[in-house]
Amino acid sequence: MKKLNVNINSEIGKLESVIIHTPGAEVENMTPENAERALYSDILNLDIALPEYNNFLGVLKKYTRVFEVTDLLKDVLQDEKTKLEVLRRICVSEAPLDEDICKLIESFGVDDLARQLIEGVEIKRDNLTRFLDNEHYSLHPLPNFFFTRDAGFAVNEHVLIAKMANRVRDREAFIMEMIFKHHPAFNTKVINPVEKFDRTGKASIEGGDVLIARDDIFLIGTGMRTTSQGIDSILELLKTKPGTSHVIVQELPFKPESFIHLDMTFTFLDVDKCMIYEPLIMRSTRLLTIHITIDNGKIASIKEGKDIPAVLRTLGIDLEPVFCGGENDLTTMEREQWQSGANFFALEPGKVIGYARNVHTIETLNRHGFEIIRARDIVDGSISPEDYKKVVVTIQGNELSRGGGGARCMTMPLARQKTEW
Repeated sequence: MKKLNVNINSEIGKLESVIIHTPGAEVENMTPENAERALYSDILNLDIALPEYNNFLGVLKKYTRVFEVTDLLKDVLQDEKTKLEVLRRICVSEAPLDEDICKLIESFGVDDLARQLIEGVEIKRDNLTRFLDNEHYSLHPLPNFFFTRDAGFAVNEHVLIAKMANRVRDREAFIMEMIFKHHPAFNTKVINPVEKFDRTGKASIEGGDVLIARDDIFLIGTGMRTTSQGIDSILELLKTKPGTSHVIVQELPFKPESFIHLDMTFTFLDVDKCMIYEPLIMRSTRLLTIHITIDNGKIASIKEGKDIPAVLRTLGIDLEPVFCGGENDLTTMEREQWQSGANFFALEPGKVIGYARNVHTIETLNRHGFEIIRARDIVDGSISPEDYKKVVVTIQGNELSRGGGGARCMTMPLARQKTEW
């Protein structure tokens, strides 16, 4: 098997490969009782969400090479040594005092083990304590895993493993680490920057907060999921690289929860356009935008910038902002940002995919030259994005958006063609 070279040097270069996870039983395994622990404010109806997701997946498969997390996990678990490493880590981190659950998951075949590590392992009520336990699972489901962006993210030729802000998502990051360390399909170096560089114990960093503008320019949000200490670990990593790097840090509010990651307020659309939630990105007076320059292994400067587009302009990337929710009504902006209206994923420069339900955002994109086409029309072959110079592909997203993320959240790109700015 020829290895795929991981290579992400921008957010918009033509997509060559991507990792996704199709939502499954782990989503239906949520109940109103455990939804909050799973970081959901609502529970999803899989029967409605899955057709929406399948249209999204169908577009990706028409466009690029798609890898599925569950298939990759099954592959790496075929190796007995890797399987033992996985079992050991899971038992130590999630069931240190429960030998029975460890024995149970050790007895699973490869396919069952891969599936239940994601869907959860139901509690076996074989003694009085377990019979009386209010828990449904000995090993909890991973209902957030279809947001594959968060647990691992490619930066240039490397894959960085996230340190999740909430322990309920730690297994996602571990699974991604095992895939990239052991799967023969990928040629990359795997780095866990928090594990390698943080000494505070306060660091967390998630992929939704990290955007690659250019191979030397990185945008990182800091808020409820990514801490300043997590960003410091990225800075330490960048210090080990030759040349000059720029990190633009954007402070995010901790409430409401729709500001969970930077890509919920800012995404790249083209070499000359970006999608923004304008009240935060352009008008906030209390949330800082900070420009950090790293030169030959040292922090050369840390200074406050006006806003993300202004700092990018000084670095040779001049972007016209397109406003999430339109340009006239703050309430509409707030509603559509809440519905992941700023969260777009680029298939290539000027060709992006997002939720149709954010009608004012989609109309604003259309006024900026983006033709509107439906995902299902691409899937059935009646329309091709290749026939358009600029296009926004729409998936309905009425149910998917209730999970708290959009098209960028649901993808982990592995390789893109180089972008000419």
